[in-house]
Amino acid sequence: MTPPRLRRYFYSDTISTFLDKPQETILGELATNNSFNLETSQRDAWVQEISILKYILTELGSAGQVFFEYSIPRLGKRIDVVLLIGPVIFLLEFKVGETEFQSHAIDQVWDYGLDLKNFHETSHNSLIAPILIATSANFTETNLTYNPRNDRMLDPILCNKESLINGITKVLNLAHGDQVNPDHWSQGRYQPTPTIIEAAKALYNGHSVDEISRNDADAINLSSTCNLIDQTIRWASMNREKAICFVTGVPGAGKTLVGLKVATEHVSQQESLHSVFLSGNGPLVDILREALARDKVSRAKDNGIKIRKAEALSEVKMFIQNVHHFRDECLTDSNRPPIEHVAIFDEAQRAWNLQQTKKFMETKKQVADFNQSEPEFLISCLNRHDDWAVIVCLVGGGQEINTGEAGISEWIQALIRSYPDWHIFISPNLVDHEYNAVEVLNQLEKHNNTTYHEDLHLRVSMRSFRAENVSLLVKNLLDNDIDQAKENFLQISERYPIVLTRDLVNAKKWLKANARGSERYGIVVSSEAQRLKPHAIDVRTKTDHVHWFLDSKADVRSSYYLEDVATEFQVQGLELDWTCVTWDADFRRTSSGWTHWSFCGDRWNRILKKERQKYQLNAYRVLLTRARQGMVIVVPNGDIEDPTRKAEYYDPTFEYLSDIGLTLI
Repeated sequence: MTPPRLRRYFYSDTISTFLDKPQETILGELATNNSFNLETSQRDAWVQEISILKYILTELGSAGQVFFEYSIPRLGKRIDVVLLIGPVIFLLEFKVGETEFQSHAIDQVWDYGLDLKNFHETSHNSLIAPILIATSANFTETNLTYNPRNDRMLDPILCNKESLINGITKVLNLAHGDQVNPDHWSQGRYQPTPTIIEAAKALYNGHSVDEISRNDADAINLSSTCNLIDQTIRWASMNREKAICFVTGVPGAGKTLVGLKVATEHVSQQESLHSVFLSGNGPLVDILREALARDKVSRAKDNGIKIRKAEALSEVKMFIQNVHHFRDECLTDSNRPPIEHVAIFDEAQRAWNLQQTKKFMETKKQVADFNQSEPEFLISCLNRHDDWAVIVCLVGGGQEINTGEAGISEWIQALIRSYPDWHIFISPNLVDHEYNAVEVLNQLEKHNNTTYHEDLHLRVSMRSFRAENVSLLVKNLLDNDIDQAKENFLQISERYPIVLTRDLVNAKKWLKANARGSERYGIVVSSEAQRLKPHAIDVRTKTDHVHWFLDSKADVRSSYYLEDVATEFQVQGLELDWTCVTWDADFRRTSSGWTHWSFCGDRWNRILKKERQKYQLNAYRVLLTRARQGMVIVVPNGDIEDPTRKAEYYDPTFEYLSDIGLTLI
């Protein structure tokens, strides 16, 4: 039996019933369905909204449906009013008493429209008209503008309370198509693909995975993966067993989302279900913590409660930790088990091998003769529990970008070597070559407690909601499979634009023209891209990743300003809506494939060490898979007067990408 859908609005009626119903009755329904503290300011705002709409809809005399406080879980917001009239979905955001149209408010109503257009099944093909109403603003002429992408969504329409009727009328006069059926529309599936920051905030505030992620047939196994891990945790707890789950997936498939879901749901102190989300990705930890703390302060403020950000950060730090801090705490008290029975290791393939761990322990911690790799030591920490423990390893293929990163094989070798009683639940896709684990997997045949399960592999990219095959295109591109790359590009190009240019200025213009609302865009480059300085890109200048990812368009430190750039180390595990990948001569195309270079002093030096070549290849894999909606790739022209930027260093790469079919701008 299919469970009933949660009602996503506080109040809804046909327009005719709304007009006949007394204001106090409507207010009563709104108040009854409001799960938050009802402030006087909110009640007064509803009074004005109801009054304005009753007047306008009476004048229009239109049939249709009205919804108040329509929920957008991905954004953690509610649309003030949704009107369905004829073939149009109107989204009304009221700023009661405001005299100006603030830029953040324009972005807010734009974001609502984009969310429904992209993620609400029954809104995809309808005309969407976002309207911002600053009730006390001076009269403004209503202009209707389509974005160049022409996806049947108007740019935000700005009205005061008097001009609102004119704005709605103009939209209805130009609209065509089938009438929106209110019952059908309200039952439409909401299939969002949130950024990891949006997902973390939603999960932390009690939303389920189903509410904030796609649940269509192609992406259904995200919930299946979460359910399987949940069952494993319950089984281990009841039977006093120890287990480890390896979750694999294509880039952007939602591995981190799975980890955050597990961490937020298994936090019951009464049931000893302490859990922690651990990551060695410092920027990711910093950004998630800051985002959750800011969100907690903001939500408290909305409810009339004052919370200091330091207080909010302190709470968040218990939930999301840097794996190295967790490791150091366990090292300090080498006998006591950690409080957590469940530990989720994000990007587990990046844990250090024995050599790197040993070197670190000797030089930084003054621990001599340390003889465990990081995976083996981390397993030993959870193994200290007398009763039960579960480790969840989130594994990305081809994601190792740092010296000493062991890959997933070291986890498996540690289990075989030192923990034969642990139960291993593993994805069969670990045999794929990018995981570099085939040889060690063969040894698992001798491990009696190994179970393979398809649900531990996430097959569909959730990041690129416009085109799930982006990661496959990038794989083909980097694997020198140009024929397959051409075919994949043709399949995605209409829904996921990828363009090519030699001019960074053109690239910036393209980003700004395509991004709408608060869609985030920015420039990403390789950490080895040291000869982009003539283009005002200096990778040696440290970018503050927290400000870059979280701050608004008004902040010069944000990605929006297109001044500071992020490298693979700062963007791994995160995503933007639109990216500009600026390609330097560190990773060059030749007739025989890719060559690898590092700039030192005044010249490029060839990278010959296989391990470093792999890290550099993976760096570009990371950079090329950060965009959710599209990207522009810049390959500079080079400079005849600069021997470090010869045209021959850049032209073959540009020609290779052009041959794949990327549109030139």
